Amino acid sequence: MPEPQRVAPVTVRDLVRLSAAGRRLVAVTAYTAPEARLCDAAGVDVILVGDSLGNAVLGLADTLGVTMDDMVRHTRAVAGAAQRALVVADLPFLSYQTGIADAVRNGGRLLQAGASAVKLEGGSAYVPTVEALGHAGIPVIGHLGFTPQSVRRLGGPRVQGRESGSAEELRRDAAALAAAGVGAIVLEMVPGPLAQAVTAEVSVPTIGIGAGPDCSGQILVLYDLVGLSPRLPHFARSYGDAGAEIGRAVERYAEDVRAGRFPGPEHTHDGRRWGEPHPPGRDAPS
Repeated sequence: MPEPQRVAPVTVRDLVRLSAAGRRLVAVTAYTAPEARLCDAAGVDVILVGDSLGNAVLGLADTLGVTMDDMVRHTRAVAGAAQRALVVADLPFLSYQTGIADAVRNGGRLLQAGASAVKLEGGSAYVPTVEALGHAGIPVIGHLGFTPQSVRRLGGPRVQGRESGSAEELRRDAAALAAAGVGAIVLEMVPGPLAQAVTAEVSVPTIGIGAGPDCSGQILVLYDLVGLSPRLPHFARSYGDAGAEIGRAVERYAEDVRAGRFPGPEHTHDGRRWGEPHPPGRDAPS
C-alpha cells in the first residue's frame, strides 16, 4: 500500500502568496494537540496558539497572567500535532515589552517549541522589535485594534478606530508593521470600513476577528466556533454544539457506571499481559 503523500507545511511567505492569489485565509486559535489535529485535518491555513488560553483554558479573567512557560507548553503540544497548518504562537504579556533582547530570547523559545512564527501586539512603537526578531530569523505576525494585553488601559474589550484620529493612527501603525517585515496583521474589533482600507493599503494579508468581511482572512477561537465557550462574542459564529454533545456523553457514561453496565467483560483485563494471545472464543480486552 503506497504511503500517503505528505503535504508541505504552510509558511509565512505562503500567506502572502495565497492572499495575492485571491484565497481567503482561514485561521483558528487552538491550545492542545487534539484540537490542533482536528483543525489541521480540516485544512485551516493557520493555527494560533493564543495567549487567550488564559481565558479559555486556565480560568483566568484575561490574558495578563499567561506566562512564557504556559505558551511554550501549549505551543509544543499544538506544533507536535499540526502537520500542514502554520503554527503561530503569541508572545505573552511582558515577554517583549521589556526590551528587544527579551523579545528575541522569548521568540526563540517559542520557535524551539515548534512554532513557525510569533505574534505580538502593538504598532509603530514595536517596529524595532519586529525588525530585531526578523534579523534573528523569527517571523512575526502583527496585531492591531483591540489588543487584549492592553485591556486595563483600554478599559475593557472595546472597538478601536472609531474616531478619525485613532483610525489614522491604526493605518499608520499597519503600514509601519508591514514595512518592518511582519508576515500578516491581525485586526481585532475595528470598524469594517477601516479594516477594508487597511487591507487595501498594506502589502501583507490582514486576518480579521470582529473586523468585518473585507480582511484577507478570518480567525476565530476554536471553542467559540464549536460551541464550547460559555458566552459567544458578538462577532463570532458557532458552527456546532460540541459542549452539548460532550455533556450528553458524560451523562451516558455516568449512567452506565451507576447501573453496572460499564465496564463489561470486553473492557476487563483477564490477567494476561496486554497484547498476549487469548484463548479461542475469548475477545481480547480493549
